[in-house]
This record gives sequence, C-alpha cells and structure tokens, in this order.
Amino acid sequence: MATLASGVKLADGENLVMEIEAELWATSSNPISQLLGGLSRVFSKILGFKKKGYWVITDKRVIEVSTQINCWCITTDRHVKFVLPSSVKEIGYTKTPTCGLFCPVYYLYYESFTQRSAVQLKGTDETGAAKAADAFYAAISHANI
Repeated sequence: MATLASGVKLADGENLVMEIEAELWATSSNPISQLLGGLSRVFSKILGFKKKGYWVITDKRVIEVSTQINCWCITTDRHVKFVLPSSVKEIGYTKTPTCGLFCPVYYLYYESFTQRSAVQLKGTDETGAAKAADAFYAAISHANI
C-alpha cells in the first residue's frame, strides 16, 4: 500500500492515476496573484495555520481530501470524501481569464446528483487540464463497468 502526499493509503491492487493538489491560496495564475497567495501562505504558516486540498484519482475510485492544521501541528479539520462513480453526471474543466486575457486559471470540476465540486489546478495549461479531466473520466467510467 502506497501512502500519498494527501495521506490517502491505496488499497491492494489499486493504481494511482493522478493526485491533484488544489491551489487554495492564489486566486489565479497571474504572477501577482501567485505572489500574494504565496505571501498569505507564509504569514499563515508563521501564525500556525495551514490548509491543503487534494483530489486523488485511482483506477477504482476518486477521493477528495481537505485538511486544516492550526497551532502548527494540530489537525483541526480533515474531510475525506469518496466520490461514487454512479452519482457523477458531468466532468470537465473551465478556463477563466484573469488580469485581462493574459493569465487564465483552470478549474477541474465534477457535478453529481447532490453537489458540484471544483478545484483550481496549480500551474497548468489547457493540455494539463484536459489530461486531468480525461483521467477523472477514465476512473469514473472504469468503475461504472
């Protein structure tokens, strides 16, 4: 069993397709926004706050993980959600311009019968966003067979 950056342990016979770390600090891929997001992250770390989010896509399931750490080492909030393949209606990505048209930001999303989730992709382009959406779709469609 492999342990990933998200803390998820894969089951025997389960293969990792992709682990996506969510961009939770910067609001876009604009270099100024990235700088401000990085500064926010540093100040929060100095004050003892840290947050991380991941989507783990395997050949059998999709897992959403979000973690909030306070006082430098106390995990105060951790959510682990398994996405049921049969509940997913739509998977895709969106490209939103920021800072005019020069700094697009890409979001990977899925919509299910009960919710809609989206995650900002870190430092990617349209090819990377399409690859992530294809991997998500392959994991979901494989599990539905």
